[in-house]
Amino acid sequence: MSAAALAAALPAQAPGPVLVAYSGGLDSSVLLHLLAQLPDYRRAGLRAVHVHHGLHADADAWHAHCQAFCDTLGIALDVHRVEVARDNGLGLEGAARAARHAAFAQALQPGEWLALAQHRDDQAETFLLRALRASGSDGLAGMPAQRAFAAGQLWRPLLAQPRERLQAYARAHALAWIEDPSNLDVHYDRNFLRHHVLPLLRQRWPQADAALARSATLSGEASALLAAQDDELLESMLDPGDAGLQLKALREQPPAQRARLLRRWVSQHASLPLPAAGVTAIETQLLDAADGACFAWAGSEIRRWRDRLHLRQPWPAWPPDWQRDWTGQEPLALPDGGLLRLLGADGFDAPLRVRQRHGGERLRLPGRAHSHLLKHLLQDAGIPPWQRSAMPLLIGAEGQLLGAGDRLLSASFAEWLSARDARLQWQLPPT
Repeated sequence: MSAAALAAALPAQAPGPVLVAYSGGLDSSVLLHLLAQLPDYRRAGLRAVHVHHGLHADADAWHAHCQAFCDTLGIALDVHRVEVARDNGLGLEGAARAARHAAFAQALQPGEWLALAQHRDDQAETFLLRALRASGSDGLAGMPAQRAFAAGQLWRPLLAQPRERLQAYARAHALAWIEDPSNLDVHYDRNFLRHHVLPLLRQRWPQADAALARSATLSGEASALLAAQDDELLESMLDPGDAGLQLKALREQPPAQRARLLRRWVSQHASLPLPAAGVTAIETQLLDAADGACFAWAGSEIRRWRDRLHLRQPWPAWPPDWQRDWTGQEPLALPDGGLLRLLGADGFDAPLRVRQRHGGERLRLPGRAHSHLLKHLLQDAGIPPWQRSAMPLLIGAEGQLLGAGDRLLSASFAEWLSARDARLQWQLPPT
């Protein structure tokens, strides 16, 4: 397969500056070499990124190989070293994939296109894997040829090409590539399909890969139509200002529609999709549960509160007994990523102590003759439980509670701020 023939799969002009995800394996070596032969792609901006997982003894040698190949082509290589989490419930393969994509997102410049080397055989494997996991049309859609990603676009220009064409190209151009021994380990589901199942299918159905990939495309088309309908319905069910998904409206939908809406909602806001058992867990654990019920997975959670479902990424916990003296002259960074600011005044008359709730605190609000338990005031104010637990308390010199974040202020503290035309600002942690 000549460069010209394989290049026919690419647009005549570069879609923009391209960043090739380069592992050093056969597929990404072919893609990088192919793009490097096209002057328009070089002019638009062509470079490569290599993710160093550190999971294999030869990882440094693979990095050196990638650097040498890029030097030969005259292509800049950006290397990202990552730590692969082993305790996030994704398994080693899934955790490595998540770390890779996080590195890609960090490397991608605004308007740049991230080019991945997946091909038709990969698409067939993905379709089979997801079918065996009982995926619906969204999952069976497989990998899209293009989608928005980080600051640019994710692009799979070789997705319609069979693996054998890439192999022929590599042989014709005498390319050297890395053979990752993990690709032969049939303990991994994808490798088992690649080395045992698909070769057997091809014996009976020579066009099995093309047929499976075509099924993925058709599933994708159906999924896109359903997604448009889901988005319209979700818009009517979500309260403005991220106040959650209305449970009453969700219950009114048929079970199959509820499942689609939940998966769509999560896909728009969470870093990872709902796990296979996620919809069932939400149906059984949240829809008819008491306030505070929660379903959590892989760094995200859905909480039920006040007839709404709230999707969020939990904030880091404060260290035990964390506290700081704060003059108000500079913003105070909180352990969970939040921030306290005093606006409109140079500082407090005396430093305030900032800490978390311990329980039993009392506060006298403006216009009230007596103090009340902070716990009850927070409930009455409609502050969500996850904000209550992260709320910084401001303690005066004599140990009196002056404020809970910027939501509840004591009468004396509110008077002090008003006299100076000042205000307190509590910036929530990033999500």
